[in-house]
Amino acid sequence: MEKQQDMPTSTPAKRRVLGPCSHILVAAHTGSWRMERPQVEEEACIRCGICSKYCPTACITVNKEGCPLEFDWHYCKGCGICANECPRQALSMIPEGSGE
Repeated sequence: MEKQQDMPTSTPAKRRVLGPCSHILVAAHTGSWRMERPQVEEEACIRCGICSKYCPTACITVNKEGCPLEFDWHYCKGCGICANECPRQALSMIPEGSGE
């Protein structure tokens, strides 16, 4: 069996390749064009990691303690896939630049 080569992801030093999208997409900096961004409701989040598995740019880190999710805003595109896949609806999309 051949050894699989490491595929680049948004930040290779911190990220693990979790799904098929992460193997295909090499993320680029978002810049200022993102219209919405995810916001986590900490009490509702069960830290299951489904959001990070479905994120096409692998920019979500699930933390065991403290704030449950950490986003790499340089790579988040605001696509909303994480919010759509969350089984507890702990993520919502809010307008970029809002004070929330």
